[in-house]
Amino acid sequence: MAKSRSHFPTQDVLSSAQAAVRSREWEGPTRWTEYLGPEIASRNNGGAEGAATQTSSSSSQKGLNMQWVYQLTHVAEGLMAKMYRLNQILDYPDLVSHVYSEAFWKAGLFPNHPRICILLEKKFPEHHSKLQLERVDKLALDAMNDSAEVHLQGLEPWVQLLLDLMAFREQSLRLILDLSSTVITLLPHQNSLILHAFMDLFCSFVRVNLFSDKIPRKMILQTYNLLHAMARNDRDCDFYHRLIQFVDSYDPPLKGLHEDLNFVSPRIGEVLEAVGPIVFLSTDTRKLRNEGFLSPFHPRYPDILTNSAHPMRAQDLANVTSYREWVLFGYLVCPDELLRVTSVDIALVVMKENLVLTLFRDEYILLHDEYQLYVLPRILESKKMAKSGRTKQKEADLEYSVAKQVEKMISSEVHEQALYSCDAIHHERRILLKQEIGRMVLFFTDQPSLLAPNIQMVFSALAFAQSEVLWYFQHVGVAASKSKTTRVVPVETDPNDPTIGFLLDGMDRLCCLVRKYIAAIRGYALSYLSSCAGRIRFLLGTPGMVALDLDATLKGLFQKIVQHLENIPKPQGENISAITCDLSELRTDWLSILMIVTSARSSINIRHLEKATVSTGKEGLLSEGNAAYNWSRCVDELESQLSKYGSLKKLYFYHQHLTTVFRNTMFGPEGRPQHCCAWLGVASSFPECASPIVPEEMSKIGRDAVLYVESLIESIMGGLEGLINILDSEGGFGSLEMQLLPDQAANLMNLTSRLSLPSAKSPKLSYGFHLPGYESYPENNNSIKMLEAALQRLTNLCSVLNDMEPICVLNHVFVLREYMRECILGNFKRRLLTVLKTDSDLQRPSVLESLIHRHTSIIHLAEQHVSMDLTQGIREILLAETYSGPVSSLQLFEKTAEQQTGSATEAVCNWYIENIVKDVSGAGIIFAPLHRCFKSTRPVGGYFAESVTDLRELKSFVRTFGTYGVDRLDRMLKEHTAALLNCIDTTLRANRENLEAVAGSMHSGDRMETEVNIKQIVDMDTMVRFCIQAGQAIAFGSLLAEASGDVLKEGAPLIYSLLAGVAKHLPDEIPEKKEIRRMRRVANTVNVVGDHDFEWVRSILEEVGGATDGSWSLLPYLFATFMTSSIWNTTAFNVDTGGFSNNVHCLARCICAVIAGSELIKLEREFQQKQSLSNGHISETLDPAETLNYLSIEASIKSTMQLFIKFSAGIILDSWNESNRSHLIAKLIFLDQVCEISPYLPRSSLESHVPYSILRSVYSQYYSNSSTPLALTSSASPRHSPAMSLAHASPSLRQVKSISPQSNVHDSGYFKTPSAHGPDQYETDSVGIRSIDHKNRNVRRSGPLDYSLSRKSKFVEGSTSASTGPSPLPRFAVSRSGPISYK
Repeated sequence: MAKSRSHFPTQDVLSSAQAAVRSREWEGPTRWTEYLGPEIASRNNGGAEGAATQTSSSSSQKGLNMQWVYQLTHVAEGLMAKMYRLNQILDYPDLVSHVYSEAFWKAGLFPNHPRICILLEKKFPEHHSKLQLERVDKLALDAMNDSAEVHLQGLEPWVQLLLDLMAFREQSLRLILDLSSTVITLLPHQNSLILHAFMDLFCSFVRVNLFSDKIPRKMILQTYNLLHAMARNDRDCDFYHRLIQFVDSYDPPLKGLHEDLNFVSPRIGEVLEAVGPIVFLSTDTRKLRNEGFLSPFHPRYPDILTNSAHPMRAQDLANVTSYREWVLFGYLVCPDELLRVTSVDIALVVMKENLVLTLFRDEYILLHDEYQLYVLPRILESKKMAKSGRTKQKEADLEYSVAKQVEKMISSEVHEQALYSCDAIHHERRILLKQEIGRMVLFFTDQPSLLAPNIQMVFSALAFAQSEVLWYFQHVGVAASKSKTTRVVPVETDPNDPTIGFLLDGMDRLCCLVRKYIAAIRGYALSYLSSCAGRIRFLLGTPGMVALDLDATLKGLFQKIVQHLENIPKPQGENISAITCDLSELRTDWLSILMIVTSARSSINIRHLEKATVSTGKEGLLSEGNAAYNWSRCVDELESQLSKYGSLKKLYFYHQHLTTVFRNTMFGPEGRPQHCCAWLGVASSFPECASPIVPEEMSKIGRDAVLYVESLIESIMGGLEGLINILDSEGGFGSLEMQLLPDQAANLMNLTSRLSLPSAKSPKLSYGFHLPGYESYPENNNSIKMLEAALQRLTNLCSVLNDMEPICVLNHVFVLREYMRECILGNFKRRLLTVLKTDSDLQRPSVLESLIHRHTSIIHLAEQHVSMDLTQGIREILLAETYSGPVSSLQLFEKTAEQQTGSATEAVCNWYIENIVKDVSGAGIIFAPLHRCFKSTRPVGGYFAESVTDLRELKSFVRTFGTYGVDRLDRMLKEHTAALLNCIDTTLRANRENLEAVAGSMHSGDRMETEVNIKQIVDMDTMVRFCIQAGQAIAFGSLLAEASGDVLKEGAPLIYSLLAGVAKHLPDEIPEKKEIRRMRRVANTVNVVGDHDFEWVRSILEEVGGATDGSWSLLPYLFATFMTSSIWNTTAFNVDTGGFSNNVHCLARCICAVIAGSELIKLEREFQQKQSLSNGHISETLDPAETLNYLSIEASIKSTMQLFIKFSAGIILDSWNESNRSHLIAKLIFLDQVCEISPYLPRSSLESHVPYSILRSVYSQYYSNSSTPLALTSSASPRHSPAMSLAHASPSLRQVKSISPQSNVHDSGYFKTPSAHGPDQYETDSVGIRSIDHKNRNVRRSGPLDYSLSRKSKFVEGSTSASTGPSPLPRFAVSRSGPISYK
C-alpha cells in the first residue's frame, strides 16, 4: 500500500491515493490485506474466525458474515500499531498544549517550519487560504513551496492512515449496526461466541478512535493539503473535505462516538447487564475464596470437585477481563445506559478498581477524567429532563433518582474511592490468587488426572492472574488528577510487592503443568466429544426437533456436526500424543449454525431450538454444541488458548518497571529464588508483541527482550554473589569460626570468673567477645536465623538455576546453569584477590588460607544442589592464580622466555620480596635464627614481620598457593640473590689487584700493608649490605623449603619419604647427570638434603653462570676484609633472637653458602676442562685417583673456609688495641656463628685463633647476668676481665643499648624467671638450645657453646657428657673473673 507507492512520482502518488480511496471505500475485507498480513489471514481461514468462509450461499443470505467481524478486529490492531509507531517517530507530541519537541521536527515527517504547521493545526478546520500564511512566516512558506514534492511523499503514508481510519469507521459502524439489529440474543450463556466477536469489534472500534486523538491528525491533514495546493495550483486534494468532516466529527473522539453508537446503546446496555453477575463475582474476594471458584475442590466439602459445583460460572471467570473492559468502554460511549437501575452498581465496582483505561499497549487515558468530561454532562442533561417532567411522572421520578445517583458516583464518590483504595483492592486480590494458584499447582501436581476436567478453571485462574499483573504495571507511575482541586495525585503502587513474583511463578507453573499433561487433556477432550456425538444425535431425533421441520441447510449442517464428532479417533492406550486431529471444520460448521439461528432473518432461531430440546430434561442442543465447540479447542488449539489466558507478552511495554520490581522483591524478605524462572520466562513471549505492520518492531523488541534477560540474570547473579558473600563474611560463617588468642581467652576467663562472684560488679565487655553460651539465649539467635535463611536461599537458588530450562529469546539462548557456574567461580576469583590484601597491607597467609577454606566450604554446600563440578573450577582458578605458564616447563626444568604467573601469587611473592627480603619500607627486618622467622621493629603494613614469616604462616602459604607458588617465590628469591652475587662478582673483578695485594700481605704477616690494601677496596660497606641481603634471601629460602617439606610430609607422606630416601642415596659423582641434578634440586625444595643453603646458591650460580672468573679464588680474602667495615659500629648481639641487631648473622649464612657453592662450581668447571683436554675419552684416560668427588670438594671448601676464619680472626685481633677496640665481641661471636653454621668447619676451627674460654665467658655474661638483650651493659666491674673492660668502655655498645631491638618475650623460651642466674640456669638453657638444632647437624644458633660427639668433643676439657648433657666447661661456667690466664 503506502510502502509500495513511496517511490512513485508525485502525480502518480496523488492520483493513486485518491483512486484508492474511491476504489477501496466499499470493497469490504479485501481492502485490509496490508493490515491483516498473511499469517493472520491464514489463521483466520483455519480457525474459528474464518468459520464463515465455507458457508453456503443460501445460509449467507440468512446468516451473518462473521468473517468481516473478525477481520475488522484485526484491522483495528494494525491501525493502532501504525498510530503507535507514528507517535514513537514524533516523540509523543502534546496535542492539547501544542508543545512539540525538537525530535518532532527532526523526524522529517513535517516541514521544519513550526510556526506555519502549528498555526494550521490551531486554526483547524479553517482552510489555509484564509489564514494569510505569508504574513506569519514568508520565508518558511517559500521554503515549503520549494520542497513541496518531497514533503508530499513523506506525508502521503500517514494521510493514507487517516483515510484508512475513515474507512474503518464506516465499515465497522455498518457491521456493528447489522449485528445489533439482527442478532436475536447477545446473552453470554446463550450466544457467547457471537457476543464476544461483537463486543471485541465494538471495543476495538472505540479504542481506535480514542487512540487517533493522540496523533496529530489535524496537522497531517492541513499540512498535506497546503503542500498539495502548492504543487497543484491551489487545488485541494479530492478527499480533503471528507477528511475534514471526519476529523472534526471526532474532535474530541468521544463526541463522535456518542453520536455514532447511539443506535446500538440499548443492546450494549443489555449486554453489560447480562455480564454484571460475573463482574460482581470477580470483585467478591470472600465469595471466590469461600466457595472455591478457583479451587479444584470445594473449601468446605473437599470431596466435592468444583468443576461439577459451578461449571458455567467458573468458566465465565476466564472472560472477566473482557467483561470489565466492556463495562468501562460501554458506559463511556453509551452514557445513557448508566441510567438503568442495575448499571450504577456494575459501573461502580469496576470504576473504583481502575484509574486508567488502556487503549493499546502502554497507551492509556485517565478513566475518571474522561467520565467527568464526557459522561457526566449527558447524565446531568438526562437528570434535567427527568426533573422537568417531560415524560410520565412515575418514570421521571425513577429516572431522576437514578441520574442523581450516577451523578454523585461519577462526580466525586468513585474517583475518591479509586484514588485511595484501588491498590488495596487489587493487592487483596493478588493475595487471593497467590493462595489459590499455589493450592491449584500442588493439587494438580499430586492429582494430574483431575487437570483435564478442570482445564476451564485453570484458564480462569490464568486469566485472573494475567489481569492483575497487567493492572499492577499499567498503574505504575500513573498520576491521576483530583477533579475538585485539579491536583495531581500519583498512584501509590508498592514496588516491593512480592505478590507479583508469586503470581508470575504460579502462572508459569500452571502453564508448565498444562503443557506437561497436554496429552491427557487432549484425551479427555476427545472422549468428551465422542460421547457428545450420541447426545446430539439423540437431541436431533426428538419430536420437538422433528416438528421444527428444519430446512436443508440447517439439517445438513447438523448432520455434518454429528459426522465430525463420530469420526473423531478413539484414544487408546498411550497413543494419545500421536493422534493428530484437526477440528477446525467442526467449529466452522457450528459457527455457521449459530450465524443462522441467531439471525432475525432466519425462520428457525435459537429460541425454537431451545424449546424443542429442553423438554428432554437434559442439556439443550445449543448448550451441547457450545460445549463441543469449547472442548474441541482443547484438542488442536490448546496452545493458543494457553497463550491467550496465560501470556504476559504485554509486559514488554513495562519491562523497565518489571526489572525494578524484580530487583526490589527477588531477594527481599518475601522473595523466593524459584520465582526467577518465571521472571525470566516472561521475556520469551516479548517478540510476540511485534506487529507485522511495522517490520522494524521485531528487531527492537527482540533487542530489548535480550537486554531485559541479561539485566535480570545480572541481578540474579548479583544476588547469588550476595548470598555467598553474606555467608562468607565475619557476621556469617566467620562468626562460627571465631577463635580467641591466648591472651584474649585469659582475659575472658578472668572476666567470667569475676561475673560469677555475687559481690562483683558487672564489668563491661570491652574485649568484643561474648561470654560462653551467648548463642543459646533466644534474644541472641537472630544471627543464626539469618545464616540459616541465607543458606536456605542459596541452596534453593542454586537448585532452581540448575534445573531451569534454557531461556530462548529469538535466536538467543540463555542457559542459567552456565551463568551460575561463571558467577560462583568468578566471585571466588574476585574474593581470592580481594582477601589477599587487607586495608593496610598483605593478609596473613594463615588467615588467607582459612578464608579460602571458608569460601570453598560454602561453594561445596551449593555444589550438592547442582549437577556440575564446581570443585574442579576452584582448582582451575587456584592453578591460574598461582601459575599460568606451560606446565611442561616446570616438569622439564626449562626456563621459558616469558614466564607468566597468576596475579595472586605475583602479589604475595612481590610483597615478601619487597617488604621482608629487601625491607624497602625500612621496618627494621631482622632474621631471628632462634625463632626461625623474621622480626621487625615496627609493623610491616598491618603486622609485625614474625606474624607473616614464621613456619606456620609459610606452611599456610604453601598450602594455599601450592608448589607453583613456592616455585615462583623461590625463583624471585633466586633472581634477587643472583643480582647480589653479580655484585660480588663485580666487586671481585674491580678489586682484584687490591685483593691480591691483601692476600699477599696477609700470608706474609705484614699488618701495616694489609691495612693499607684493605682501605683501597672500593664500596666495602655497600658490598657488606648486599651480602647481608643475600643472607636474608638464603634464610628465607631455607624457611620456605622447610615449610614445603612439612606440608608435603603432612599431605603426601609417602612422596616425602620417597624423596628423603632417594636424596640419601644420590651418587656423589662429578659432573652429575642431568637426572641426578634434577632430583637433587627437587629434594632441596622440600629440605631433605644435607645443606640447603649450599645447594641453593649452587643452583643460582649454575643458572647465571657465576664464579667463572679467576678472581673468585680471592673470595675468602674479600669476605675477611669485611671485618674492617663500619657496619660493626652498630652491631650488637641479641639474646632473644640469637642474632645481631643489624642482621650481620645473615652475612655469616651468605659467606658459608657462597664460598661452598663457588668452590664447587669452580672445581667442577676445572674438572670439565680437564675432561675436554682428554679428547672425550673420559673413562679411558682419567686416573681414578684424579676423579672429582664430593670428598675432594668438601676438603676444598673446608680449606677455603679455614682460610677465611684464619685471616678474619687475624684482622680482628690485629685491629684491636686499647684505643680502637672495634667491637671485638660482636666480631668474635660472628666468627663463632660462621663455624657453627658451616657444615664443612669443625666447631674447633676458631680455637686455634681465639681461645674458646673467651667466648665461653662472653656467652656466660650474656645469658646469666641479666634478662635484657645486652647483658654487657650491666653494672659489672670493668676490672673483672679485659673483655668486660673493653665492653664497658665501648661507647658504641652503650649506644646500641638504647636502640636494642624489640624483645618478644612470648616467643622466647629462654628465661622462665628473671632471677635465675648462675651455672644451673646456664646449663639448663644449653639443653633447651640444643633441642632446636638443625636436623642434619648439631648446631647452636646462639648461647653457650655446644660440641657434638662426632666432631668437636675432642676439644672439650673435662666434659662429662655428650651434647645433650650438662655444660661441657663447668670450670668456665662458674668462673666470674673471666678468661685471664692460659695454660
